[in-house]
Amino acid sequence: MNNEWVQVRQEDDVVVVTLHREEAANALSQDLCDALLQVLEELASSQARVVVLTGSGQKAFCAGADLKERKGMDIQQVRAAVKRIGRVTQAVAQLPMPTIAMLNGVAFGGGLEIALAADLRVAAEHVQMGLTETGLAIVPGAGGTQRLPRLIGLAKAKELIFTARRIDAQEAYRLGLVNQVVKVNELWTQTLQLAKEIAKNGPIAVQSAKWAIEEGIDKSLAEGLHLEWQAYERVLGSQDRLEGLAAFAEKRPPQYTGQ
Repeated sequence: MNNEWVQVRQEDDVVVVTLHREEAANALSQDLCDALLQVLEELASSQARVVVLTGSGQKAFCAGADLKERKGMDIQQVRAAVKRIGRVTQAVAQLPMPTIAMLNGVAFGGGLEIALAADLRVAAEHVQMGLTETGLAIVPGAGGTQRLPRLIGLAKAKELIFTARRIDAQEAYRLGLVNQVVKVNELWTQTLQLAKEIAKNGPIAVQSAKWAIEEGIDKSLAEGLHLEWQAYERVLGSQDRLEGLAAFAEKRPPQYTGQ
């Protein structure tokens, strides 16, 4: 899956995807977006149990759209470029396995929108982030106006988007935008620990739970409960469910295979 713009490596059942444009603050050029879309497409049908998304270096997770590239575009090209970033965020959101955005540096605009599309976010303590688009006389165009309010609430999301404010990691944690804030030298260790805590569980169960949460969040309680039962039906016939019962009875760690 590796290419010039995106690096992919595996730690047991955890796949780490790194945006690889450190010299450009990992900004979302068209080439990087296309490369990332290809990687995400391959991951969608892979056996990975958790995917971690991060950026090269410690300066930036992703600074957003490549504004130097954008400056030379006409309106039609800009429209296509924004939609391309939107496809990236959707591809992240639609991965069947849990995803963690490991924020190693700043996350602005489209960079934060990618992080918002992940299931969980872990930030180094020096990180700043924000949907800064209105400061450039544009609006978040890759899901930010929809995902941020769902995550932190309507009024606070409006405040951050209207003001184009940049917030630090501690403020993001207080708002519920990130799940953990850690020292920069502990970022990888803590993120991997979280990923492995997820990966040790039954992969069919974890993916089914993710599906039920995502599909049911905007439904009525009755509809959501029906979706939850559909998720349960997915695991009832699995070998992993039987392995979980056997491991419990035998007082040993389960060995799940995703079957």
